[in-house]
Amino acid sequence: MGSDGKVFTLAEVSEHNSSKDCWLVISGKVYDVTKFLEDHPGGDEVLLSATGKDATDDFEDVGHSTSARSMMDEYYVGDIDSSTIPTTTHYTPPKQPQYNQDKTSDFIIKLLQFLVPLIILGLAVAVRFYTKSA
Repeated sequence: MGSDGKVFTLAEVSEHNSSKDCWLVISGKVYDVTKFLEDHPGGDEVLLSATGKDATDDFEDVGHSTSARSMMDEYYVGDIDSSTIPTTTHYTPPKQPQYNQDKTSDFIIKLLQFLVPLIILGLAVAVRFYTKSA
């Protein structure tokens, strides 16, 4: 496939998504990696799962070696029309309301943590005192 310089849409590249015909989009370039599927150290499933989308992040996250990057040149078939790639949206979680615990309830909790054991201890001593004298 020596179609150097050809520009493909994402829809065109997405059609090549099988083990018999596998194309990937990485860094704005299109690669026909069909012949490399069997030799890929991560297995063919890794490559097949990256078809039909911009696989740049998938490629970069793995941290490929310089020799792996130089191998890409032999699989290059053209460029991707960047206007056909959907823009990635970053999830921004909604603002959470600030939790301000009431100072009074904080004081009551600390007081109870101190008083409850004292009350239990007092009751235990009273029960012991009254049962011993009987």
